[in-house]
Amino acid sequence: MEGGLRNVLVVSCGFLLLFTAYGGLQNLQSSLHSEGGLGLVTLSALYGAMLLSSMFLPPLLIKKCGCKWTIVGAMGCYVAFSLGNFKGSWYTLIPTSVLLGLGAAPLWSAQGTYLTVLGKTRAEKVSRAGKDAVSRYFGTFFFIFQSSGAWGNLISSLVFGQTPNQEAITEDQLASCGAKDCLTSTVTTNSTMQPSQKLIYTLLGIYTASGILAILLVAVLLEPIEDRTPKTKAEGKPPPFWSTMLSTFMLLKDRRLRLLVLLPLYSGLQQGFVSGEYTRSYTTCALGIHFVGYVMICFSAASSLCSLLYGQISRYTGRMALYGLGTTIHLSCIVTLLLWQPRPTQMAVFFVLPGLWGMADAVWQTQNNALYGVLFEKNKEAAFANYRLWEALGFVVAFGYSTFLCMSTKLYILAGVLTLTMAAYGTVEFLESRSLAQPTEAGRTSFAEEGEMQTQM
Repeated sequence: MEGGLRNVLVVSCGFLLLFTAYGGLQNLQSSLHSEGGLGLVTLSALYGAMLLSSMFLPPLLIKKCGCKWTIVGAMGCYVAFSLGNFKGSWYTLIPTSVLLGLGAAPLWSAQGTYLTVLGKTRAEKVSRAGKDAVSRYFGTFFFIFQSSGAWGNLISSLVFGQTPNQEAITEDQLASCGAKDCLTSTVTTNSTMQPSQKLIYTLLGIYTASGILAILLVAVLLEPIEDRTPKTKAEGKPPPFWSTMLSTFMLLKDRRLRLLVLLPLYSGLQQGFVSGEYTRSYTTCALGIHFVGYVMICFSAASSLCSLLYGQISRYTGRMALYGLGTTIHLSCIVTLLLWQPRPTQMAVFFVLPGLWGMADAVWQTQNNALYGVLFEKNKEAAFANYRLWEALGFVVAFGYSTFLCMSTKLYILAGVLTLTMAAYGTVEFLESRSLAQPTEAGRTSFAEEGEMQTQM
């Protein structure tokens, strides 16, 4: 096995173990800690801290510690959050959620930078286009990583499924499900019973052990990597401290990045929707909360498989075709969700829709990261910090309006943001194609003028 692929697999398996724990815990926060809205406040604090962290920490930590040790240190923040859940209170969950948020942005920025450098290095060795190698590595990573949602939800469903308490859902309750959900009533489902403390500790023990294994795997097996991007003499000097801290904002001077911020923003919005709104207003409302884990397994499996597929075929289709596919799928799902009135008898639909949503989610996960890595090669740390900044903002907005907007309004917002996002992305592709064409035209002109001079002589 070539060294680059080996390192990709180590990073991927480390993230798989880490997010098997975190993904399951995130989905259960509002259920395990419902008193006083502690679960929702915990998630809001987490993504708020991630938003602040994205502004300053990633470029600084990556330059000081390197990608490998930034990943290892940030993983420790996730394990601390798992430990904080053993004694779920304001004094344990809020501090550990803020700590996790501070570590999340450096973690993902380091991962994006590491895979981009790895892909570029591999491409130079085999004389292949850098964007193809980077896209393939990101596809492999997200194929393995996205399955963490399936494993995390499966573990929680199996552990908590040992104490079922099922009740029938009335027609009046079903009438307020789906797009008609305007938060005017509280639906009592067959899973409102709190699991026993023993089962909660069992689940948290499994999640904590998974996070610790992730840290050990990356610390022991992952090879440090050096960014060999060519630099000028001025660029070779160590940048001032404040220059590194502010590099995330300085990169926004690039017009392409200002247009592309909608991509991670929409990515955060749509992930927040499927994990929060769909599971609550469609799955939990019509079927019960005990089906949430199984529905999210379908989403995660589809996203995982398609991530691998898109990473392999992007060299043949190009990224524009994949973005077009993802946009078409999500718009189709949004229209369906607006028109569909969920009923327990329509069981297959509850699983097909998140499966389709996961197919499109794989586009945003693989192609967004590859696009940022290719377009901003010389400023990868700041570029991926920007990516996590705007994605975190998408999550914060999704959680922010979750409690006071009707479901139909949320779906219209998603459709509108997606349309604007694709318009901005198309503009960037046009600018890139024009900039690539200009040197060619200049070369042809120079060659023609040289030919004319030789003729005159």
